[in-house]
Amino acid sequence: MRVHGRRKALALAAVLLAGVSGCSGSAADPSRTPAAASPSPSADPTPAEPEVTLAEAGEVFTTFVATDSVLRASGDLRLAMEYVRDSEARLTAVAYLSSGGRPPRHEWGSPTLYVPRFAEGAQAVWFSVLADRDGEPTMLTFARNGDWRLSAASRLLDPAHRPDVALDDQGYATVIAGDDRSVTIRPQLIGPLHATVAETGTDGVAAGLIADGPYTTDVASQITEARQKAKKAGFSYDSIFQAGDHPVYALRTGDGGAIIQYSLSRTTTTTTKTAEDDYIPVPDSARWSISAPVVRRNLRLTEIHTYVTAVPPATAPAAAEVVGHEGALTKATGQ
Repeated sequence: MRVHGRRKALALAAVLLAGVSGCSGSAADPSRTPAAASPSPSADPTPAEPEVTLAEAGEVFTTFVATDSVLRASGDLRLAMEYVRDSEARLTAVAYLSSGGRPPRHEWGSPTLYVPRFAEGAQAVWFSVLADRDGEPTMLTFARNGDWRLSAASRLLDPAHRPDVALDDQGYATVIAGDDRSVTIRPQLIGPLHATVAETGTDGVAAGLIADGPYTTDVASQITEARQKAKKAGFSYDSIFQAGDHPVYALRTGDGGAIIQYSLSRTTTTTTKTAEDDYIPVPDSARWSISAPVVRRNLRLTEIHTYVTAVPPATAPAAAEVVGHEGALTKATGQ
C-alpha cells in the first residue's frame, strides 16, 4: 500500500480509507514558516524529523488493516499480493490458495508502533507494529521500497511477554545493524544459527546459542525420528532449513539486547528406495497442492517460517529465545 498514493488497489478500499482517515496522523501544516531568529547556542537542538514518522507508520498500519479485510472478503489474491512482500508474500499466497479463495479474515486491536529513527533520505526503511490479531499479539514489520508492504508477521508465543523495545523521548526506536557486536548474536547470523539448531539440535555447533524449544531443538528431534521411520519404510528422508535473502529486522531493547524478526525456509524431501509400489503418503497440509493421496517416487515440501527472537546483550550473555513464530507449507511437488 502506498501512503503517498497507489493507483492500483486503493480504488477498491477507497470507501474504507475515507472512514478510517481520522485515525491517521495529521499532516504537517504547509502554511507554517520557520522562526525568523535562529535558536540561541544554549538551546537544545531539535532532532531532525525522521524519514518515517509515527504518524505515517500509523497510517500505513490502518490502511493495511482496512484493505486486507476487503481483499480477504473478495478472495482477490492478485490484488492482495500488491500489499505484501518477502516471506509474507509466500504465506499470503498459500492462505488464499489452500482455502479455495476464502482466506481467514482477521480482527485487529490497537497498534503499538516501533518506528526506527531513520535519517531523512534513508533507503530501505521499515518499522514494526505489535497488535492483537484475532486476540493474539502479533508482531508485523512493514518495509518500503517505493511503496509500503507487509514483510513479516509472527504471533507471539506468550501473550503476557511483549517485547521491551527501547524508545527515545519522542517515541522512536533504534535499529541494530546486521554486524552489531553489542548483542550476543549479531542479527546477520541469527538465521543461519537458528537453521543449524533446527537441523542438528543439541549435537550441533550452534547448540546453546539459541534456547531449546518447539522451534529449535524439538524440530531437530522430530527430523531425526522421521528419518529413522522413513528408513524402516524403505524411503530416504531429509529436511533442511535455510536462511534466504529476506530482510532481517532488529530493534534495541531496554536491557541493551535486541528483538529480531527474520525468516527461514524448510525443504523436506522423501524418496522411495525400493519397489515402485511403495507409495509415499501426501500429508493433509499439502492436499491443496497435490490432490492425490500418495505419490510414487518422491515428495518435496517447502515451508516458510518467520520468527521473533529475543537476543541478550553481550554484557549479559545467555541463550537467545524464540518468542514469536508464524509458518505454513507454501509449495508441494511430487511424482
